[in-house]
Amino acid sequence: FLMERKTHVKINRKEIMLAKLRKSCSCTPQKLKNFLMDFFPVLRWLPKYRCKEYIWGDVMSGLVIGIILVPQAIAYSLLAGLKPIYSLYTSFFANIIYFLMGTSRHVSVGIFSLISLMVGQVVDRELLLAGFDLNDDATPASGDGSLQNDNLSNTTAFNLTIAGINAECGKECYAIGIATALTFMAGVYQVLMGIFRLGFVSMYLSESVLDGFATGASLTILTAQVKYLIGIKIPRSQGHGMLVITWINIFRNISQANLCDVITSAICIVVLVTAKELGDRYKHKLKFPLPTELVVIVVATLVSHYGKLNEVYASSVSGAIPTGFIPPKVPELNLMLRVALDALPLAIVSFVFTVSLSEMFAKKYAYTIRANQEMFAVGFCNIIPSFFHSFATSAALAKTLVKTSTGCQTQISGVISAMVVLLVLLFLAPLFYSLQKCVLACIIIVSLRGALRKFRDVPARYRVNKTDTLVWVVTMSASALVSTEIGLLVGIVFSMLCIIVRTQRPRTALLGQIQDTSFYEDDSEYENLCTVPRVKIFRFEAPLYYANRNYFLKSLYRLTNLDPNLEAARRKKYEKKEKQHLKKGNHRTANGLGIGETTLQLVPKQIDFQALVVDCSSISFLDTTGVNTLKEILKDYKNLNISVLLACCNPSVIDSLKRGGYFGKDFECMQEMLFYSIHNAVLFAKDQK
Repeated sequence: FLMERKTHVKINRKEIMLAKLRKSCSCTPQKLKNFLMDFFPVLRWLPKYRCKEYIWGDVMSGLVIGIILVPQAIAYSLLAGLKPIYSLYTSFFANIIYFLMGTSRHVSVGIFSLISLMVGQVVDRELLLAGFDLNDDATPASGDGSLQNDNLSNTTAFNLTIAGINAECGKECYAIGIATALTFMAGVYQVLMGIFRLGFVSMYLSESVLDGFATGASLTILTAQVKYLIGIKIPRSQGHGMLVITWINIFRNISQANLCDVITSAICIVVLVTAKELGDRYKHKLKFPLPTELVVIVVATLVSHYGKLNEVYASSVSGAIPTGFIPPKVPELNLMLRVALDALPLAIVSFVFTVSLSEMFAKKYAYTIRANQEMFAVGFCNIIPSFFHSFATSAALAKTLVKTSTGCQTQISGVISAMVVLLVLLFLAPLFYSLQKCVLACIIIVSLRGALRKFRDVPARYRVNKTDTLVWVVTMSASALVSTEIGLLVGIVFSMLCIIVRTQRPRTALLGQIQDTSFYEDDSEYENLCTVPRVKIFRFEAPLYYANRNYFLKSLYRLTNLDPNLEAARRKKYEKKEKQHLKKGNHRTANGLGIGETTLQLVPKQIDFQALVVDCSSISFLDTTGVNTLKEILKDYKNLNISVLLACCNPSVIDSLKRGGYFGKDFECMQEMLFYSIHNAVLFAKDQK
């Protein structure tokens, strides 16, 4: 039987687009109100805020995250190659802006180790190109905490213009100029992606690619912190292969290790890891996580200050951290052009991590987010702070988990965290002058535990899916051994190639009938299947398109044990010989058979079927090459008196076959060529003479 297709009304896309354009260009008070409430979601949920129910959880989670943010902000400044004050600015502004524009109730947006690393690599490269010394271990000036203090040991005091900036501003000034320009461009990309609704880009970053990228970047982060752990002074490596070069330099200079830094690092790592493990084990009994990082920083700062570790043992310290805010400044246009390409992967990674975390926690707590608005939110979390000497931000999983575990209900907790950071910015920042850099390195390394534990999951990942494991290994290796940006690109390309290869060489099978049923399955996978006499049933588990056409034909010929082209050529050759014998008057063939027996000989013994059923249930689409391939096998098998029947085609495949002329001009043979189940096709084939 042939099912009748519904008649679809033809859509006038031009009129629809014009109607949408007119609607979007019109401006009414209600529409303006809706636009503002959509662009600033806080206007929707804040008036409905249940103060008595939510306030305690929001205040507690905000305080805890604020306490965690301060040491992390100071520590991650090492990754970004910037002064700690800029990390504090970043944490403050990101929380305020996301409170206004974000749609997730739980994610914690701010500094993130991976993003800080990507910013730091661009900053280091541009500093090196500008002629600055990348050695940041010079003795810090013990100024009064003023914002105007700069590390004069790295100031280039000659008349020179670098990308439009007077070089006399010094290394720190140029570094933050690069970081803000990079951040501004990343934010612009994210906003443009939101305007043009390009959020689908995140679909190409699979879980394996993201995990491999994060793990590879974590190895790079760990490598960059080792010199602070042991107190050696080596140049900051740049370019491809930074991880290998850095380790070579570490081993070459291991004899210069500072014993004070080594002992301090060992103690801090033991304390931090022990506290983290205990916290993970007894987290169900703790109302909020232990502020171990803050305790370690306070104790280490006091010991360093009163023990004079910098003066006596030459231990590297953070130096003066100024208070207050620097006047806002527009990022330099010339610098934006220099880092425009670097900002693209930064924008994509920042957006993907933020949206994936937002969706994960929205699903967990049964509410919805708007991915496009998240794109705008994270974009403006980069654009606006870039005017206030901040660098790129993203949502961070670890802080978000802490946030939810301490009772967070809304983004009010982000405002509380921003107030804690503001308190440090205005009053407490200079107190961290004597804090050793090795302590900050310990905090960074211990925070990588989650990403580095992914190595333990490799055997389990391999058992689940070998291809995804290979994607993870390739992405991780490229991110660690080449560079983070190249690693991300390699991961995306390699994962796409894996998908292409899967469709190029998919599973193929001949099917057998399950006894006493109308169902058919793979004969090589299941026992006790019945072979259908005189009928071959072939399954191809992929779309049929130009890249796998040859594999489709080879698999079909191999499984059916018949190549119709070779068989047709053999028959023509045989017929030609028979004609030659007949012309000579010899009524015996070359094989010694009579003419009457020739007809029997022309039917090859290996052809044991009269119908070929192609199971199209796994063929999701056909391109022009795919349609031509099916037309080709239809013609070739017809020459051998073998009918080709298609079963289980979806509507798009049927439409492609119709447009390609597979069923003839008026589809007169369609009912004899197309079937809605394999069993119907088999029954039809059995009834044929």
